[in-house]
Formats: sequence, structure tokens, C-alpha cells
Amino acid sequence: MRFDPDHLKFNEAGLVPVVAQEAATGEVLMLAWMNAEAVRRTLATGRVTYWSRSRADFWVKGETSGHVQKLVDLRVDCDRDTLLVLVEQEGPACHTNRRSCFFTAVRTGEEVVILEPME
Repeated sequence: MRFDPDHLKFNEAGLVPVVAQEAATGEVLMLAWMNAEAVRRTLATGRVTYWSRSRADFWVKGETSGHVQKLVDLRVDCDRDTLLVLVEQEGPACHTNRRSCFFTAVRTGEEVVILEPME
């Protein structure tokens, strides 16, 4: 069956959440959003393209920072309402200059920073 991004289950804003995961290690890097056109652009270029809700515009990961995400695989969940992109991440994935956006753990009721910014 041929994949058609229009057959995903988008939210009321026309978006699906996308989890980005490092293909080589399985490390979860970030969560962002795509619309159907961002999915098409990602598949066509091999560079992960998200939809920026704050700017209401397309956002090619690494376009300004150089911290590019190269698409290795795109997966659709069983409900067709979430995507997983397996990527080769160059540099930090998070805008805080950390490898992952998930750098705060909750341990015994306290927030603990477990990843420092990259050099």
C-alpha cells in the first residue's frame, strides 16, 4: 500500500506529533509537530521538516543551527495519529544546546538535570 500523508489522523490544527529518535542508539531526542506537507517535504528531501506552531511556518531541523536531522526511517503508529522519525542527529537536538530535549528527570519528587549543554 502506498503511503499518503493525507491519510494520517491530524488534530484540529492539522498536525500530528512526531517523536525524533537517534537511529543508532535509540535515544529519544525531541517531540515536534508535522502537517501533511511537512511529512511530504521530509520524505522528499531526507531532511526532517517540522511545522513550527509558534512561527506558523515550516522548520527544517538544523537549517539555521547546523544541527541537522537526516531521516533514516519514518514510522506511523497503530492509530495513525503519531509519527516516529529515526534520524542521524548532527550536534544537539535541543535549542538549549543539549543532545536531547528530555534533559530533566523527576526523581523522588525533585527535578534533576541529567544532561548538560554540549560544548
